[in-house]
Amino acid sequence: MTIHQISVFIENKSGTMLKVLKVLKESGIQIIASTISDTVEYGIYRIICDNPGQAYLLLKEQGISVTLSDVYAIELDNAPGRAADALQSFAEAGISISYMYSFLVHGKGILIFRTNDTEKTNEVIALNNLNIVTGDCLMKLAAE
Repeated sequence: MTIHQISVFIENKSGTMLKVLKVLKESGIQIIASTISDTVEYGIYRIICDNPGQAYLLLKEQGISVTLSDVYAIELDNAPGRAADALQSFAEAGISISYMYSFLVHGKGILIFRTNDTEKTNEVIALNNLNIVTGDCLMKLAAE
């Protein structure tokens, strides 16, 4: 029920993000969605891409600090309040959202998030009939 995301730890200095993007570009890896959060000294660049396993290995080979993790992706109608509705069911179950980001593709909202409890998250998704998006489905949506 999850998709793979790579998280790249980059120093807050000129050219470090460019190095990551060049590695992905030269390898023909397509970024579907990304977000960056920063602190004074470094940033975490989270990426959903078409080949996260390959991206992870290539970045590691270049000496770039990267991790591969599982996150959830759910599809929402593009209407005000849909993200709040979805997150309410997790909050009611006592599930914490570690981080989240979203984007629109072909009139549908895609919510990417990580939680503190995989088992409970899977239960809430099933009980509430939330529409899980797989990595393959994300690629198809992005390509359309």
